[in-house]
Amino acid sequence: MHALLGVGGPEGTVLSVPSSAVEAVRALGDDLGSPTFGAGLGAVLQRPGAVFGRGVLRWAETVPDLGEPGVWLPPTDPRVPAWLRPFNGEVLVVLDAHGRYAAGVGRKLHDEFGHELAVVTEPAMRGRGLARRLVAQAARRVLADGAVPTYLHDPKNAASARVAEAAGFADRGWSVYGLWDPPS
Repeated sequence: MHALLGVGGPEGTVLSVPSSAVEAVRALGDDLGSPTFGAGLGAVLQRPGAVFGRGVLRWAETVPDLGEPGVWLPPTDPRVPAWLRPFNGEVLVVLDAHGRYAAGVGRKLHDEFGHELAVVTEPAMRGRGLARRLVAQAARRVLADGAVPTYLHDPKNAASARVAEAAGFADRGWSVYGLWDPPS
């Protein structure tokens, strides 16, 4: 269970918190971007030091055909890096000329309707368009399976925003909100 989840769009924002904390969260005010609001959430939700943050939420209804550079593998394949192993389905990867991981997309199946995509490219392989091509390839499969592909990224991550745009994930002004424990 999460202490806080939220979604916001052009019409407004909804935060979900435990019912016992609703009034205390309301008392923090309406300015989600204020440092006071974010700092107060950790105390109210009994998560001192936790960080309140926002991510950009995108989804695609149509996706360009940018080719199929990747191969679908089970997350248990030894060539799959640790970050892709927790995904609950096959993962899409590009292997280099020596069969080593170069870039990959994980597909998190939230339910039958929404599948979240996440992508990482090895630093030495960046700048070749692998991320955008993999995201588009994965999104086409999600759409073919009858679900909606979603893509989240930090608002400050311009590279991830460019990948999303190139793969057909327009920025429609939607956000997700969460409360994360500080790095240990």
